[in-house]
Amino acid sequence: MENRIYDENNGLWYARQDDYYLPELALPPEEEKLIGIWGQRHLRYLKEHKQFVYLNLLTSGRLNEYLASIDEQAEDMFFRLVKEYAGKHGVTEQLKAENQLLWVQKMNNIRVCVREVVESEFIYS
Repeated sequence: MENRIYDENNGLWYARQDDYYLPELALPPEEEKLIGIWGQRHLRYLKEHKQFVYLNLLTSGRLNEYLASIDEQAEDMFFRLVKEYAGKHGVTEQLKAENQLLWVQKMNNIRVCVREVVESEFIYS
């Protein structure tokens, strides 16, 4: 008996394992892109709460591209909202020069608020 056979009906190779022939399956090739913190958080959410979506993206070879897109969109939204909120709350360079401690407090508060918005829009949806 051969160790490998090819089935022309479905185009798959089969490898012999003991008395059985099992298909040799591989994930499609995917371009590797760097995934930032937002993409990693969304990946963790998908694995824990949306396993079907995660497996579909993984087996179709689109997971890395999808996570990179989520990461880029979330990052853009985060920086845009931080600037917007800072302008609304009067957190300026002048405040930074006059009272650094107050400026840091306000910026930390803004970043926490914006992080919650971004997480609800991109990570947990």
